[in-house]
Amino acid sequence: MSSPCAPVLRILPRAEVTCAPCGQGVQRVGMITPWLEAFPRTAKPILEEIDATLNLPHTPLTRIIESGTNAELTYTENAQPAIMATSILILRILEHEFGFKTSERVDITLGHSLGEFAALVAGGYLTFQDALTMVRRRAEVASRCSKEAVESEGGEFGMVALVCESEERMTALVAAIHEFLRLGGSRSDSNDDLPAVQQVLIANINSKNQIVLSGSIARINTLLTNLRQFGGHDPRHVRLKSDTPFHGPLMKPTYETVKRMLYKTKPDESDIVTWPGLMPCVSNVTGKPYESEVQLKDLLARSCIETVQWWKSVKYLHEEEKVRRYVGIGPGKVGRNLVGKEVGMKGAVKGGGVWAITSPKDMEEVVRALDDTEACED
Repeated sequence: MSSPCAPVLRILPRAEVTCAPCGQGVQRVGMITPWLEAFPRTAKPILEEIDATLNLPHTPLTRIIESGTNAELTYTENAQPAIMATSILILRILEHEFGFKTSERVDITLGHSLGEFAALVAGGYLTFQDALTMVRRRAEVASRCSKEAVESEGGEFGMVALVCESEERMTALVAAIHEFLRLGGSRSDSNDDLPAVQQVLIANINSKNQIVLSGSIARINTLLTNLRQFGGHDPRHVRLKSDTPFHGPLMKPTYETVKRMLYKTKPDESDIVTWPGLMPCVSNVTGKPYESEVQLKDLLARSCIETVQWWKSVKYLHEEEKVRRYVGIGPGKVGRNLVGKEVGMKGAVKGGGVWAITSPKDMEEVVRALDDTEACED
């Protein structure tokens, strides 16, 4: 139940394709090794580009990914750029080794949380170098916020996934959570009146029956107790492997950092954002494609402290855009599984399908499946 992060590619006009990169929580030591071994001529220059871009003072990021310890890779400041970089590495190999032309074969991109940065790279809005630098800096600030909160307040911070048995129960649960956070039993205990370190937020709405809460673990436990005792809700809940409460008020410095970086011009005085991109990209905040450069900068920064509307995004693609083909790209399959569950597809179906490219052996199979499903439409 970890948060998906890979970008999703959606391919149009032939049974439309979406590209979806993945997000936090799918990192693992050695995840770039199969790609380096299978496609050394393409992978090696990209890995060198990653290290040259970040220029870390001690150990290069690619070495941490390839042969570091699990503890070292799990640090937020390493995990987030590692996942994002691996997603783009896979996409570049797909392009260079298989002749996959993203700008021609993908019609829209979206990415879950961290994956939105990779989706913006795939869509032509951000360069790989700029996005990687931004993700690393965003992660450093997020890590610092969590450490300072623990030092000043004590206690634990993180994220908890809640699962209900139906869409109706989830809708009622979300309404109850908003009500409890608004009132908190008394005005003095209202979520809005509390300091950021004590606030709780719905970080992700992942599907019709799964959401994720973010914030103080003590406050989340209190909320769950209130929901059970006074709201008649007792959802299954699992604490995620993250000690950083992403998308919550505590992350406000990350919002400020990302916004500042998005409005900073490059040395050649060009804008960091290319507008328009090569294809539409869906915002995590609105669940709809970005409509302007200004909106992109505003919403991408706000995504650091606002709910990831993943379910709304997938419903938009499925119901309004009639997307039939989805490709998840990155080191994990959580995004593919969430998409497949919502659109009622897994693997290939007539004229469509939901796939994930997480290892070299997936690549040829997915490319062939895309060709086959296009042929069904012709």
